[in-house]
Amino acid sequence: MKLHTYFRSSASYRVRIAMNLKGLDADQAYVHLSKNGGEQFGPDFDALNPQHLLPVLEDDGLVLPQSLAIIEYLDDTHQGIPLLPADARGRARVRALSQAIACDIHPINNLRVLKYLSQELGATDEQKNAWYRHWVALGFAALERQLAQSPDTGLFCHGDTPTMADCCLVPQLYNARRFDCDLAAYPTVVAIGARCEALEAFAQARPDTQPDAH
Repeated sequence: MKLHTYFRSSASYRVRIAMNLKGLDADQAYVHLSKNGGEQFGPDFDALNPQHLLPVLEDDGLVLPQSLAIIEYLDDTHQGIPLLPADARGRARVRALSQAIACDIHPINNLRVLKYLSQELGATDEQKNAWYRHWVALGFAALERQLAQSPDTGLFCHGDTPTMADCCLVPQLYNARRFDCDLAAYPTVVAIGARCEALEAFAQARPDTQPDAH
């Protein structure tokens, strides 16, 4: 297996966590999203993924983009900690929590959106950061209620073992702290994140520990 990744890519971070939880190793190909105008736009990566987004997993002839699809593929094809519950209701809930982060918070705050705000629309750093914090606050407020009010929430987003939802949560918390978002209103979110971050699988996936971060 080969994982095309970038240390600060939230979507790549999710997959690194999932692979660690499953006990999987992969060759890593580093794609710098800012250097030389963005290596994701080079001809080699363009041929691999016309969306120019990370991560991409290559596995025995399969070329698979999209972090949630990759995580589910790994869960379906490898033993280890299950990243989705066995029951249909539980799987649906974990997918819903994952998508609340990966589809509704992250995409409007990722690097290409922030660059467009500043480079094309002329937003100042202050305006760009305000944009980021607004969408994090909106998304985390809803997520906090979903987690705090559900009996299915345990030590982690769903039950007492990490799932795909936790793989999504921790990178979003990491980014929120990078942008100095106030997290005081989300105690359940923060507590679950802290339990995750205490696990080796999450710690080893942190952006600052990746080889391409240095």
